[in-house]
Amino acid sequence: MRILVITLLFVSSLLAAEQANDATEQLKRLDSEITTLYQESQAKTGSARSVIEMQLLNKNDELRKIIKDLINNRTDETEPVLKQYVKQQVGFIAKASTFLAEKIATEEKQLDTAIQEEKLIVQKALDESRRFYTRMLGEQWINYQWLELLGEPQPQKNQSLINDLEHLLDFMSASLTFDRQQETLLAKQLKSAAEGEKAAIQLLHTLAQRKVASDIDNLQFLVELANKIQFDTTTYTKQLFEVTGNLTNEILDPKVILSILSGWLYDLGQWLIENTPQVLFKIFIFSLVIFIFRLLKNLTRKIVTRAVSSPNLRMSQLMQEFFISMSGKGVFIIGLLFALSQIGLDMTPILTGFGVAGVIIGFALQDTLSNFASGMMLLIYRPFDVGDFVEAGGASGKVSHMSLVSTTIKTFDNQILIIPNSKIWGDTIKNVTHERVRRVDMIFGISYNDDVEHAERVLNDIVDSHPAVLRSPEKTIKLHVLNTSSVDFIVRPWVKTDDYWDVYWDITREVKMRFDKEGLSIPFPQQDVHLHTVDKKM
Repeated sequence: MRILVITLLFVSSLLAAEQANDATEQLKRLDSEITTLYQESQAKTGSARSVIEMQLLNKNDELRKIIKDLINNRTDETEPVLKQYVKQQVGFIAKASTFLAEKIATEEKQLDTAIQEEKLIVQKALDESRRFYTRMLGEQWINYQWLELLGEPQPQKNQSLINDLEHLLDFMSASLTFDRQQETLLAKQLKSAAEGEKAAIQLLHTLAQRKVASDIDNLQFLVELANKIQFDTTTYTKQLFEVTGNLTNEILDPKVILSILSGWLYDLGQWLIENTPQVLFKIFIFSLVIFIFRLLKNLTRKIVTRAVSSPNLRMSQLMQEFFISMSGKGVFIIGLLFALSQIGLDMTPILTGFGVAGVIIGFALQDTLSNFASGMMLLIYRPFDVGDFVEAGGASGKVSHMSLVSTTIKTFDNQILIIPNSKIWGDTIKNVTHERVRRVDMIFGISYNDDVEHAERVLNDIVDSHPAVLRSPEKTIKLHVLNTSSVDFIVRPWVKTDDYWDVYWDITREVKMRFDKEGLSIPFPQQDVHLHTVDKKM
């Protein structure tokens, strides 16, 4: 068993050594390719050089991956080679950083002097250079960590890198603040600019937006790198959160949360100190305007109430209530809008919002608006009013209440029916009590054996003797039809509308009593049945 374990350890060591040799060979090959590409780049210019530089970066990334794997699995044999390559990386990154710093300075000058049409192109190149520069800082810090693992720490260079990182963090933070202010200012100018100025301002605004996006990316990368170095990034993390609103793991740090809350409280305190007198004055003005218009509302309602109640206008109850209600609400709404404008609110978006909301509500409440339109037609044409007895919408009774949406009818047996106005306006409306005078239509029959003239005298006497029957218009009592079983008279006296049913019931009762007394019979349907005897012999 012991021999087997020793054998396995020996085999695994051979495999590790073989893998290390392969990785070392790959390092040599990549190093040779990088040297060749670097020599080629020196002889190229323009886009061709940019392509070769991109190849250089890709090859160097592959080289760094192999170095990382070898350091994680380093042995005494591989450490010297690794130290050599890591030191080469330190030198390479230092040269690349110097080159990029010079390039950034040159592109910043070009951006300041470039014409408007070229600024976006120069800005894009500057953003890429800054991105590569911050990336180089991160890779250089990793190089120093590798050297420390390999037993050759570089404390002075590491501290110099931290100083550079701190300086760059401050610069990018200030740049983000400045560029964001510029972007906000240009956005406001773009909204109020004339048509001829919008193209130029739009270009500047786009350029400012790209600057802000580039600043955010670079600052986020630097913050992540500074967190790895255990550098305090509370201020920068707070700034990123305020600008982007993105929640990250760094936001959950108690220091960051405390800093954000402290900043909010400070801003609130400053705002209160600067604006409290002005806010209190605006609140006073708002309250005063609302109070004045409430008084005007009540005064307007009283004036309109007195005006619409005039008997000369003959307005319906619904129309009176409509004008009274709308006058008061209209005055108050005008006062509310005026008060809001006095405290500095722009009424244009509010009025536009009301218009959009009106369209949406119109689609959502089509049936209700149909009832409202029908209510308006009832208001204008006044086919009935509160207190009238009507037959409308499939119901009959006394109108107890009317609104622009529905009508409430109380039936004769004291039931309450609420009917939508669209159903009433879309159907036949019968107003029983609209006129002050009504005719009572009645039919009374006598037998064919009775005296027609006698019956006429009795009916005339009954109608004339009733105190509620009007003398004008004149009553109508005529022999109407020779019916199957009776001779029918029509009796049509005129009465006041309120006396209709009293007269109807009184005359009907009196006719029965007088006919019985006068010997006049009230026939009922009858049939004569004739029986014939059939002879059985037939």
